[in-house]
Amino acid sequence: MMTRNNTGQTRASARNGNGEAPAKAKVKAPAAGKARSIAPVDLPKYESIALMLQGGGALGAYQAGVYQGLDEAGIRPTWLAGISIGALNTAIIAGNAPEHRVARLREFWETICQPAFGPPLPPFVEHALFNSTDTVRRAFTAMQAMGAIVEGQKGFFVPRFPPPLPTVSGSPQTASYYDTTPLKATLERLCDFDRINARELRVSVGAVNVGTGNFAYFDNTRMTLRAEHFVASGALPPGFAAVEIDGEYFWDGGLMSNTPLYEVVQTTPRQDTLAFQVDLWSALGPVPDSITDVQGRMKDIQYSSRTRLVTDMLQRSQRFRHVLREVLDRVAPEHQDDRWCKVAEDLACSKRYNVIHLIYRQKEYEGQYKDYQFGLSTMREHWDSGLEDIRRSLAQPGWLALPDNDAGFVTHDIHRDAR
Repeated sequence: MMTRNNTGQTRASARNGNGEAPAKAKVKAPAAGKARSIAPVDLPKYESIALMLQGGGALGAYQAGVYQGLDEAGIRPTWLAGISIGALNTAIIAGNAPEHRVARLREFWETICQPAFGPPLPPFVEHALFNSTDTVRRAFTAMQAMGAIVEGQKGFFVPRFPPPLPTVSGSPQTASYYDTTPLKATLERLCDFDRINARELRVSVGAVNVGTGNFAYFDNTRMTLRAEHFVASGALPPGFAAVEIDGEYFWDGGLMSNTPLYEVVQTTPRQDTLAFQVDLWSALGPVPDSITDVQGRMKDIQYSSRTRLVTDMLQRSQRFRHVLREVLDRVAPEHQDDRWCKVAEDLACSKRYNVIHLIYRQKEYEGQYKDYQFGLSTMREHWDSGLEDIRRSLAQPGWLALPDNDAGFVTHDIHRDAR
């Protein structure tokens, strides 16, 4: 069973005879084959539980599946951080009561995975085409991606008419091929922004200031968040226009950094943190042998490499801080007032970080359009993949434990560790 302390942080209710948190999380192991729904877990005493959601368009349904798995295991994040489609999922989660979040996520995804204007295919027809031969499935999903380009997606974006002319100036808010006004309306319908700004959870979404080129995080601990902040985080040009917020214009945060990991781990004061990093682009993949596949592989490398770089950098940095803390603890009392020891105290850190990576793996039928192919059947498959990956991850012995290595920092990845 999960309980909350007086700050609203989720923690485990189980304690040993000394009143201490258990050293390892306990989970019910899944049966052979696919992982099944698991019982709620008992977590060690983490000070922060972060869910970090990367950008990736239509692939974002994978993140919704991950959240469903966390919800069924009784793990309630205390900090949600998202970029692009991850920011939209963040809004849906943070903007609803815990018991309604999964249902609201499903409503959001089932809405935006329909055509903007024309009627959707009858469910039995879509199911038959999607589950036909590989050739039919590829053709069908490519057709759906083309539909997103031509028509847009319900409750998300629609083409501008007339389309913008390349050399004609106008407002920055209309300098794009699509209009995201429907997205703002969808978020306002499905999210309670009073709840988001009540700070029950910390919420951070990343964007890029178009005028300065600087990265910015919209954070409910520092400002009042509105639908515009989340739309701005997903305003990828030239498809989507910059969003005006308090006199400045912002684009999709993925232009500069597609992962919120650095923001979460480097925040001060530092805390013992369990972080679920949900990525939609895999660094691993086949060498492309066609121009179309080259375009898709470029996206994988471009958006996944920053996650790997940031993770490696943070792990090395925390190892230095952790080792320095251990050394300072061994300094004789008469030397602890030394000037250099005081400087070292500011740099040292004994906090521990456990980062669990959940990385979407591309399916055989997916092409370079996978981030804007919003078919219902594809969405459900992405969702199920995320749910399966988090269930398998939570079932691994010791994966939720506080790190006890010299770095005070560990990472886990169900796909990497299974190889």
